[in-house]
Amino acid sequence: MRGPVPPPPLPSAPPWLQDLLLVALGAVPGALLRWQLHLDPLANLLGCLLIGMATGLKPPQPRLMLLVGIGFCGALTTFSGWIAALATAFRQGSPLAVGLLLLELLVGVLAVIAGRVVVRWPSAAWFRARRRFRR
Repeated sequence: MRGPVPPPPLPSAPPWLQDLLLVALGAVPGALLRWQLHLDPLANLLGCLLIGMATGLKPPQPRLMLLVGIGFCGALTTFSGWIAALATAFRQGSPLAVGLLLLELLVGVLAVIAGRVVVRWPSAAWFRARRRFRR
């Protein structure tokens, strides 16, 4: 007597559809978080830190980049909002506002670097400790 016959496997989605789904799954929570933060600089800083962490992984994780980098961070951060604020500050001739916006750019770059360091630091510390142990 034979046991129950398993159902046939579901057809897998084409790769482009899987990629699209990953981006969409990351974008929804990223957009919702941005909406709740109400602060563009904070959203941009958090997005820069997270994308630094995602790009700092070795080996690179393309599917994680679709979900976190393009989807989540893309929806969380706002380059267009940052440029619009910069254009308004230039139009109003406000050197303080322009300085603050340029400071946000510098802090964003530093956050990307910090994210990469945070992700790579544990493995680097492990390798250093292992090298000391061998001596």
